[in-house]
Order: sequence, then structure tokens, then C-alpha cells
Amino acid sequence: MSYEDLDVWKRACRISCEVYTVLSRCRDFGFRDQITRSGLSIPSNIAEGFERGSRKEKRKFLYYAKGSLAELKTQVYIGQRIGYIHNERGNAWRMELDEIQKMLAALIKSTES
Repeated sequence: MSYEDLDVWKRACRISCEVYTVLSRCRDFGFRDQITRSGLSIPSNIAEGFERGSRKEKRKFLYYAKGSLAELKTQVYIGQRIGYIHNERGNAWRMELDEIQKMLAALIKSTES
């Protein structure tokens, strides 16, 4: 199976694109750079893990993706609190990230056996 067939990868790509689009006009370049990079890292690490040669390496990159997801979720929360991200959109993103997190956890578990 290719990583491109995975719903978790597709959903992570979608949220990364949304973050880029919504924050494209944010003038706080440090915040914008950090949040877009963490969003981009989720599907990128899933892809890299699937292209690695061993199950151990695959699992390692899936954990990297999970860590980037936690980073993005934190940044969305902060973005809401400082007024960069509207609460409704931020709440929707955080709910989607919760779902992606569960999917990643299941995928990681599948590499353990």
C-alpha cells in the first residue's frame, strides 16, 4: 500500500493546505512559519516513513508525524487565544487533528506486531 492511499495522509495534507491558506496573510512571520512547518511535517513524515526500508524506521517517522501533530494543535490553540485564528475554525481544526491523531495511533500500533 502506498502512503497516498491512506486516509490519514490525505486528511493531514488537507489540514496543512488549510493552515497555509488561512494564515497566508498573517504578518507575524515567526508564528506563520512555525505553524505552517508543523502542519507540513505531519503528512511529510507519514510519507517518509512509508518509503523507509524497515518497520522500525516507518514507526519512527510515524511518531515524528504524531509529534508534529501535537505541535500544530498547540499552535492552533495559541493562535486562537491571540486572535490569529477564529475560534470556530480553530476548534474545527483541533477536532480534525484529534481524529488524525487517533488514526496515527492505530497506524503506529499496526507496525508493532
